[in-house]
Amino acid sequence: MPKDKGEVAMKKNSRAGYQKSSGISINMFTDDELYALHLSTLEILKDVGMGIKDPVAQETLASIGCKVNKDKNVVRFPAYVVEDAILKAPASVVFAGRNPAKDYVLEDNRVGFTNFGEGIMINDLYTGEHRPTVKSDTAQAALMADWCSAIDIHERSVAAQDTPAIIAPLHETQVNITNTSKHVTQGCGNVRNLRRAHRMMCHIAGSEAAFRERPIFSTITCPISPLQLAPESTELIMECARMGMPITIISMALAGGTTPVTLAGTLITHNAEVLAAIVLSQATCPGAPIVYGSSTTIMDLRYTTSPVGCPELAMINAGVAKLAQFYHLPSWVAGG
Repeated sequence: MPKDKGEVAMKKNSRAGYQKSSGISINMFTDDELYALHLSTLEILKDVGMGIKDPVAQETLASIGCKVNKDKNVVRFPAYVVEDAILKAPASVVFAGRNPAKDYVLEDNRVGFTNFGEGIMINDLYTGEHRPTVKSDTAQAALMADWCSAIDIHERSVAAQDTPAIIAPLHETQVNITNTSKHVTQGCGNVRNLRRAHRMMCHIAGSEAAFRERPIFSTITCPISPLQLAPESTELIMECARMGMPITIISMALAGGTTPVTLAGTLITHNAEVLAAIVLSQATCPGAPIVYGSSTTIMDLRYTTSPVGCPELAMINAGVAKLAQFYHLPSWVAGG
């Protein structure tokens, strides 16, 4: 069917993992194995629960049937609550850009790419100096991401360390949205910065309603492994749900450090953390846009570091992507 004059198609990348002769796929698990991981996750959430201190989050979760121990700040999730939230969460999320031609759709198992974040040191192209990153570097990185056709959305690449740390996310958001017409995602750190960024984006979009219809900005938050959602995270999750702003829940578990050393054990812990956040989001506003995320890797037990480029990271995050597909949720995972 021909498009109306002025109509712009959103970007939909190739599908991966379909059983056909195109696309790429790493099939880490069978459907039965994914279901076993799901059942184990439900057991962890029901019997062990999540550490959640925020009283508003506790009340919100209690209102849908979760069991709250206020003395220990532990919330336990009955299986039906978790599965109901999975069904309510949208199967696709639109990451809109300032240029509608660069809107990007996360759905099913289409594969797109973003840059990694966030660097704190840079080799100066003009002086050769190895130095801390500053706000102008953040802007130039966004401009480069806007030019690169392989990058579908832009995540803050480097930190603006010449700005006050408490409001640095706002400085970074300002130069990112100015220097790319693609969707921008940015960690805000706290709900106060999130609200300020939201006002900025509503002004750019034209109104709050226009931003809600086409969110040109999204944010991220990270659970604390093992099995904790800090107040900063729960506040961000609930506020994003109210705003209609997409939020990506990125667990950064360390196999052998903060989670079991086995792939399955780490995935179950990771899964519990992300699903708990999804439950809170959907309890706040059913249908709120949310993305199943991961930057989980292993702990190098010799050097006590988190090697982001190791083969195990690729294996873990291929498993995470399959779990997200199992739940029919859009995913965002680290590459190897």
